[in-house]
Amino acid sequence: MSSKEKFLEAQLEYQKRLNTITTKIHAANDTNEILLNLQNDILSLFDAERITIYAVDAKNREIFSMLKTGEEIKEIRVPINKDSISGCCAATCKLIEIENAYDDRELEKLSPQLKFNKSWDQKTGFRTQQVLAAPILYNRYLLGVIQLINKAGGGRFTQNDQISALEIGKVLGAAFFKNKKVEERRKSTKFDFLVDNNVISTNDLASAMASARSSKRDMADVLMKDFRVSKDDVGKALSHFYSVRFIPFQDKMVIPGQLLKGLKVNYLVSSSFVPVAEEDNRVIITMADPDDLMARDIIKKTFKPREIEFCVSMKADISSMIEHFFNIGSVGDLKTLGSIEEILGQMETEEENLEDEIKGMSEDDNVIVQLANKMIIDASNRGASDIHIEPRQGKGDIIIRFRIDGACQVYQRVPNTYKRAIVSRIKIMSDLDISERRLPQDGKIRFGKFAPLDIELRVATIPTAGQVEDVVMRLLAAGEPIKLEKMGMNSRNNDVFLEMISQPYGIVLVVGPTGSGKTTTLHAALAQINRPETKIWTAEDPVEITQDGLRQVQVQPKIGFDFAKAMRSFLRADPDVIMVGEMRDAETMSTGIEASLTGHLVLSTLHTNSAPETVTRLLDMGMDPFNFADALLGVLAQRLIRTLCKKCKEKYHPSRDEFETLQRNYNGDLESIGFPYNDDFFLYKAKGCPDCGNTGYAGRTGIHEILTGTDDLKSLIQMKAQMVEIRKQAIKDGMTTLMQDGIRKVCMGLTDFIQVRKVCMK
Repeated sequence: MSSKEKFLEAQLEYQKRLNTITTKIHAANDTNEILLNLQNDILSLFDAERITIYAVDAKNREIFSMLKTGEEIKEIRVPINKDSISGCCAATCKLIEIENAYDDRELEKLSPQLKFNKSWDQKTGFRTQQVLAAPILYNRYLLGVIQLINKAGGGRFTQNDQISALEIGKVLGAAFFKNKKVEERRKSTKFDFLVDNNVISTNDLASAMASARSSKRDMADVLMKDFRVSKDDVGKALSHFYSVRFIPFQDKMVIPGQLLKGLKVNYLVSSSFVPVAEEDNRVIITMADPDDLMARDIIKKTFKPREIEFCVSMKADISSMIEHFFNIGSVGDLKTLGSIEEILGQMETEEENLEDEIKGMSEDDNVIVQLANKMIIDASNRGASDIHIEPRQGKGDIIIRFRIDGACQVYQRVPNTYKRAIVSRIKIMSDLDISERRLPQDGKIRFGKFAPLDIELRVATIPTAGQVEDVVMRLLAAGEPIKLEKMGMNSRNNDVFLEMISQPYGIVLVVGPTGSGKTTTLHAALAQINRPETKIWTAEDPVEITQDGLRQVQVQPKIGFDFAKAMRSFLRADPDVIMVGEMRDAETMSTGIEASLTGHLVLSTLHTNSAPETVTRLLDMGMDPFNFADALLGVLAQRLIRTLCKKCKEKYHPSRDEFETLQRNYNGDLESIGFPYNDDFFLYKAKGCPDCGNTGYAGRTGIHEILTGTDDLKSLIQMKAQMVEIRKQAIKDGMTTLMQDGIRKVCMGLTDFIQVRKVCMK
């Protein structure tokens, strides 16, 4: 075969492949099908390495990538002007062919403004050389751009390639226009948003609708399970279609008890709606179909005269909300006795009878018994650390709040006529005097006596303005100690703390405010040194965490058995290690120092704000500076900060000003700890998702500072030096402050600076 015949045969084959592509484009039912199915055919025809097909965003005068090969960048947006190759193609509606995108002189010949943006290659590591860009047109109207990059065999794109690119651009333009018209004529559905935003194709949507009809399943369920559409995207589609807010189910949703009174579960299920909240005399109702006018009229009459905000939720989420609000195993199953709806339904809202109230509560007042039990069970199930019962003055409702991950959130509102009854019930459970309302009282509830849940609660009642009493209950769930390596310490702090607790004698203090995890840290330390050859005594109030091998004692201050007395008893009981729950007074502290100087390792806690401040506080309490200096091994100060939700935290590159703020508060050089400010420096911020209750935060971690009892520091203690001098020496000895440890965790992406500032100042 002659060379001419071979050339003609190659041309014929090329034309056949081009015709096959254009035929497939004409036959495709929607734009997404064209983009997904033909990219490899087009790349093969042109012998190109990469392809990008842009569509026009007329509103912003941009083109954006509908299809692109290469996973380094999710979306490309380019202004329609002569500053870039694809933008210039769109602006002039003319074909552009370039042999070397890095050759500025070649680009200037096409347009003086034309520049190649090298940053794309720098970000991706891909090297752009040859470029062929052709407009996608329909009757001279620009609908997009097709751009091919790099001829696989080297050299520039041929004349045939240029003609074929223009041909494909015309065919694509006709197909895009046709499919757009078809979509406009097609009857709109709730989930068109997913097609319009390229989440699924038109064919996928049609298949999902057919599957939902045949299997009698909810359309949203089919999309999520069979077509892997995220719940967030389904919510956006519903919100867009109905023009209302989308409300997903969350297991931490506040139960709107007052709104549920008088509503029947079966009616809510059959009507697919449920009230979820009340804000400023506006009731928030979520529905599966907010366009159901009959249901809306009934809802308006039910909650008249309050304003209604209608929202949308998936049917499955509405069922989950009903189950959660009414405390039932599955919709329609009312076997659980203590549901909020039932409890609040029995509560009358007329004026309280003062004469009956003066008589106090008995343990047989069924409604209050149920409410108190359910409140405590729900708090335990949600991982709350505290329960706050807050009666408002006058006729205001009682607000019940839970503290979860360090932040309070409203659990329930209860009619004001029960403000004394609830407090009296808690007092009965904790063996307090129900007739005493003028003085604060402290007690404990062993909840196992009242319900099958083995937890203990520490109770404090406090008289507040308006002749009412607040109650705060701390949940003390017994459990196993956490391992020391999971406490969130950096390697230096972990090594120093391990060395301290491995000493044969001396005193180690863990300090911080209430709820900062001091007891948890002490038990983690004890677990590290708990060996058969070591005798360990603990005095605690109460015993929260239990360990085999420890001899744990519950102090009883009411009968005179306090920490100091317990420690003196321990010294006669052959101890190696003594752990004291808290150094509350000078006597306990003196006994601890004495024990540490007589060959025992003493661990304890103290309520101070920082490690250096602890030293001066103890000296102010009257401790002998020489004995204290000899005994001190070190002080660990700690805080608990909320961590960003791992599923939704959002990565971003901070401004130089934000970095400087971090560096200024760090009081040092962030680059020295591995965080220089450059293009690769990223932080994270809270976003919010159903898993974290839309707060953006989930869980907590510790930040720490450790002051070690070095010889130089002990000399300062003996001289009763000021706290500033002790702090300077501790930093010189290697201490990183609470603020520095917090900022390090910010740079690591565990939390944000807002949370650090909430718990420490320096």
